[in-house]
Amino acid sequence: MKINIPLLLALFCLPFLGFSQTATVKGVILDDAQLPIVNVNIKAGNNGTTTNENGFYELKIPANTDVTIVFTHLSNKRIEATFNLKNGQELEFNPVMKTEIEQIATVVINSNTRQSVEGVTSITPEVIRTIKGAQPGVENILKTLPGVNVSNELSTQYSVRGGNFDENLVYVNEIEVYRPFLIRSGQQEGLSFVNTDLVQNVDFSAGGFQAKYGDKLSSVLDITYRNPIKFGVRADLSLLGGSIAAEAVSKDSKFSGIVGLRYRDNSLLINSLETETNVEPVFADAQTYLTYKFSDKFHLNFLGNVSLNKYNFKPQNRQTNFGTIDEPVALLVFYEGQEKDQYLTTFGAFKANYFASEDLTLKLIASAYHTTEEEYFDILAQYRLGEVNSNIGDENLGEVEFSEGIGSQLTHARNDLDALIFNVEHKGDYKVDDESTIEWSVKYTHEDIRDRLVEWEVIDSAGFSVRPPIFDIPNNQPYAPFEGPLEAFQNVRATNGVQIDRLQAYGQWSKRTMLGNNEVFYNAGVRVHNWTVNSDIPNQDGVSSSTQTVFSPRAQFAIKPDWEKDMLFRIAGGVYYQPPFYRELRDSSGTVQPNVKAQKSFHLVLGHEYSFKIWDRPFKLVSEAYYKNITDVNPYTLENVRIRYRAKNNAEAYAYGLDMRLNGEFVPGTESWFSFGYLKTEENIDDRGYISRPTDQRLKFGVLFQDYMPNLPNLKMYLNLVYNTGVPGGSPSYADPYQYQNRLRDYKRADLGINYVFVDQNKTYKTGWKRHFKELTFGFEIFNMFNVQNSITNTWVRDVYSKRQFAIPNYLTPRVFNVRLSTRF
Repeated sequence: MKINIPLLLALFCLPFLGFSQTATVKGVILDDAQLPIVNVNIKAGNNGTTTNENGFYELKIPANTDVTIVFTHLSNKRIEATFNLKNGQELEFNPVMKTEIEQIATVVINSNTRQSVEGVTSITPEVIRTIKGAQPGVENILKTLPGVNVSNELSTQYSVRGGNFDENLVYVNEIEVYRPFLIRSGQQEGLSFVNTDLVQNVDFSAGGFQAKYGDKLSSVLDITYRNPIKFGVRADLSLLGGSIAAEAVSKDSKFSGIVGLRYRDNSLLINSLETETNVEPVFADAQTYLTYKFSDKFHLNFLGNVSLNKYNFKPQNRQTNFGTIDEPVALLVFYEGQEKDQYLTTFGAFKANYFASEDLTLKLIASAYHTTEEEYFDILAQYRLGEVNSNIGDENLGEVEFSEGIGSQLTHARNDLDALIFNVEHKGDYKVDDESTIEWSVKYTHEDIRDRLVEWEVIDSAGFSVRPPIFDIPNNQPYAPFEGPLEAFQNVRATNGVQIDRLQAYGQWSKRTMLGNNEVFYNAGVRVHNWTVNSDIPNQDGVSSSTQTVFSPRAQFAIKPDWEKDMLFRIAGGVYYQPPFYRELRDSSGTVQPNVKAQKSFHLVLGHEYSFKIWDRPFKLVSEAYYKNITDVNPYTLENVRIRYRAKNNAEAYAYGLDMRLNGEFVPGTESWFSFGYLKTEENIDDRGYISRPTDQRLKFGVLFQDYMPNLPNLKMYLNLVYNTGVPGGSPSYADPYQYQNRLRDYKRADLGINYVFVDQNKTYKTGWKRHFKELTFGFEIFNMFNVQNSITNTWVRDVYSKRQFAIPNYLTPRVFNVRLSTRF
């Protein structure tokens, strides 16, 4: 198999021949009293095993074929279950052995039918943990999917099909999670909430999702943390930090728990940037997911998280070269001062599950999220903007010889935020018959946010203080002195106390049946969301309270024709609302506007899936065309990862595009995919005409590729490639965005990882030091392998002579090397 990538990768991109394909079925076998059964005989063909004293078993079976496993015991009726699993897939199967009724079951895992009909992309934890990136985790995988834009490797934020970072829902075990409010750059983010060491399953939907998911406009990321079935420890160590996760289960299998600790230090990445700094970016968190089974009908879960982000930043100097070969220009900056940020978040949630019968399940979820955030900085930047010596051989090559702009910028902030969010929710689902299910929920949320915002910026150009261009006083700086009072170029001061009460509910019906010889799936539902905003301080119009209600009907239909070719067609749509969260209520002056409406979007998604085989290996082509019509739009500006809203519903927008993804076993035993996305999204502000939205990214190509050496299969290669066309580069402060529609450079990035596997499920040892490990890998990683200069935003610097403003690109990380050790006991 020939791989058309650089010679550096060629040695690692050869197919592996002759490797047997297997999958794993494991679990705990219980009796009627929910107690583990010892010495259950488990057999599949010539392979067999027995359960231990905890009722645990683990069995290897052939992949990509129907395999019947037989469970037998002297005191219980036997069970037969048929499986069809992918190569390398692990399935947890926990049967209950009855003393009365013989049980025969067929488990349909082949082709992920549920995800297909619902328009959900499912990602395995093994892929998440192995694929390399400067910001590892779920978000690192999402950026290779079509329709998803992650153009900042230091950030865990992503935009989907033209939406912004605030338009994405994230759930962990049906519990909605939040992210900090004040973070303004990817350097400050640190860790994603999702701990990949705890993950069992990841589902992602980029639009047209069901009513059971909340009120956001763009996407749903639905994470499931696993319930352990035996003791285990997983550890990971690299130059960027480390993680450890431990899991265990009690002897009676009633209590199980998993705990994860993570530490990350981004100094290796931040010190590679063009700004020379003394920086201490330290991020740490602890998470746990616990389950106690009081009986076979009542289970109680707890999800907890404590996260601390500390970011101490002392910039020293920076030089950015830009312009053209004929007219090179450079920006030199010398800094004084520092920035100190701290974000402490705690989160806890209880989830009670009551299995009233085989058809009825009732749930009660109560959660609390608390964040205290501090953002303090005083930074003086003195800059020179000038022409660069481009004479090859000159001893001053690359230095600024003629200054076109000289000035300074002093920025100050003392921002504090304290937010407390409570949720109480009842959920239920009732299986009407073998084909139909009804699901419902009622949820109450209380949000209490206390916020002090103090930011100002003073700009000096050639000895003259630059005033904000929003006053009618004549000002001809820097050519003539200004005799009016001094005024900061930007000055935002606000103190807010806001309470938001929300009442949400949904009901939906799903049915899977036959239409002639064709399989069909229906889903229809509606959400209702009522919210009341109360502000301690009235806005400019004297408004301090507002109550609004929205209804969101949604529907899906899928059909799998009885054709020789394995195809599925899907259509989904509905009206989606996004009631404003706190940041969407706060305008550019820091004032809260309680009467901001919910943004409204009509979704229409047409999907097609085609499953086929090449080289006798499975492949799938997934295509989706989509259209969004968005009204009551709240326009915003994007500064790195900070979003600043206008807190006005004075725009309308649209988005449409095409997403395609081809995934399969390009190399036997590994999953890889190639994705393509086309997007166009524009907005019309105050009826002035349509311009590109900040997330208007036209073309997207993503590749996730895995390979290994044919004669050395333990040497594995993981490649993560992303190419995005540039998004709009933004505009200077107070500028009209209609006059600034230039785009940033195209985003091109390749991350490579090469691992040597000492121990894994296919290579175990019974003697020697390796016998203590279930997995042991060591490797190195190359981030931004081709050292491409990508930029995320522009810094705007004015020319003192012509009054022009130059867009200086803020470049992201260059090539960085890392080493990593991963193990599991």
